[in-house]
Amino acid sequence: MRFQRTSVGLDVHARSVVGCAIDEDTGEVIRHRFGYDPAAVLEWVRSLPQPAAVTYEAGPTGFALARLFTAGGIECLVAAPSKLQRPVGDRVKTDARDAMHLARLLRLGEIVAVAVPTIEQETARDLVRAREDNRGELMAARHRLSKLLLRHGIIYDGKQAWTGAHDAWLRRQRFDHPGLQAAFDADYEAVQQVRARKDRLDAIIEQMAATSNYAPVVRRLGCLRGISTLTGFGLAVEIGNWERFTGSSIGAFVGLVPSEHSSGQSRSQGSITKTGNTHARRLLVEAAWHHRKPYRPGAVMQARWAAAPSLAASRGEDGNRRLHQKWQHFTARKKRPTIANVAIARELAGWCWSLAVMPD
Repeated sequence: MRFQRTSVGLDVHARSVVGCAIDEDTGEVIRHRFGYDPAAVLEWVRSLPQPAAVTYEAGPTGFALARLFTAGGIECLVAAPSKLQRPVGDRVKTDARDAMHLARLLRLGEIVAVAVPTIEQETARDLVRAREDNRGELMAARHRLSKLLLRHGIIYDGKQAWTGAHDAWLRRQRFDHPGLQAAFDADYEAVQQVRARKDRLDAIIEQMAATSNYAPVVRRLGCLRGISTLTGFGLAVEIGNWERFTGSSIGAFVGLVPSEHSSGQSRSQGSITKTGNTHARRLLVEAAWHHRKPYRPGAVMQARWAAAPSLAASRGEDGNRRLHQKWQHFTARKKRPTIANVAIARELAGWCWSLAVMPD
């Protein structure tokens, strides 16, 4: 068990930091308020009776403060907000009270810490999430354009939208009313700009996935159906250290396990918890749909197996067969597809874990 003489709780905001320290020996409570000046906060903590430990809640201010404390030789725990124990009857919330509450929890050893990513991991995660945001913007831009045409009775009669043929059809559209033409041109231009930005981000991610430290994990994850380079790289940077999980616990981390409310002899399970990493959960749910189709490994899958270690390729083939059999089982039971897919995604997370922790 670690020991600290001084437990420090920090309530961190964009322009202010409120600190509260508890001296274990004397019981003295020391408070201080700062502007957002990490160097001043570090110096204040160093002036307290040592050894000291610090905690603050994970949030939009990121992990720069935690890295500063670690580099300065001071233990810092970034608390998971969803795991903080809060008194039910406490209806007064201020920055000073929040800092005091964190200091007390740290003193009792009741802080559940999140994993602080490295700068490289955090920048890669920012890139993946920027691409995710861009994907949503592209979908919204396409909806705006298609619904503009639909309101005026113009419907594309081709097989599939947003292909080369569909784009050529869009460019041929002309309107007599100048206002409608201007609105159409603006919406079409927005689609083109967002799509070009997505293509640039995809190219950068493809390059990083092939040359960065994540390349071996991405190659092994690609042995499973539905895990492309983009998906594999996204899972690799979002999960980070796969070793901290097991095949059964990783499903809980991404919020794919059922919620439960049981007491006494009664047991009640509900929908999935949807806790943890939202981005990783979405990637797994989307990838799980690919296992519904008949399993016939094509040229793309064969190429991925050839690029990965033979043990990973064999493991991936076992996982693909198992997950497709599970889909067939759910279909035979007439399980609703959306519910079945979540169950497949939960098991897919376990297969991903087994490939990620596999040595090269």
